[in-house]
Amino acid sequence: MTGLILAGGAGRRVGGRDKGALSWQGRPLVEHVASRLRPQVGELWISYNRNAHLYATLGDRLFKDHLPGFEGPLAGVAAAGSAVSSEFLLLSACDTPALPTDLARRLLGPMGDARMQLAVAFDGEREQYLAALLRSESLTSLQSYLQRGERSVRGWYATLRRERVDFSDCAQAFRNINHLEQA
Repeated sequence: MTGLILAGGAGRRVGGRDKGALSWQGRPLVEHVASRLRPQVGELWISYNRNAHLYATLGDRLFKDHLPGFEGPLAGVAAAGSAVSSEFLLLSACDTPALPTDLARRLLGPMGDARMQLAVAFDGEREQYLAALLRSESLTSLQSYLQRGERSVRGWYATLRRERVDFSDCAQAFRNINHLEQA
């Protein structure tokens, strides 16, 4: 399993700053996420658009978006997608510092069905689209989705065979930092 932290956003809600680089409890947000994911995956990759020096200290491989501008999380997935050789790709946003330490194990459950392409975390109220496990072969459909001008994670997920996995017992683990006063 390969882990991919998505850190290429425009940071609109934090004044255009790189959210992964924002300090939270004395460390960059992305460092918290990396420390949670690293024990759960074979390799840890980071998709970014700036601050390569920071991300290079945390990721085994770095991927910069191929699409110009800040085109959203799917651009980050697409940038790394063609390099994935493991069976699964575990996704996480860079701004969820308290991710469950058993995220991968729990998302892997429904993937025992070889027809299943995606498992996404459900916090009891909503699906956490960027806390998900993709079967790598499903990434082939992403390129054509993006070429049509589509950018919605929810929209692409709707084209995949998927199951949501209940994480309502730890819903706070998916709290993301979206405003500077939270950091």
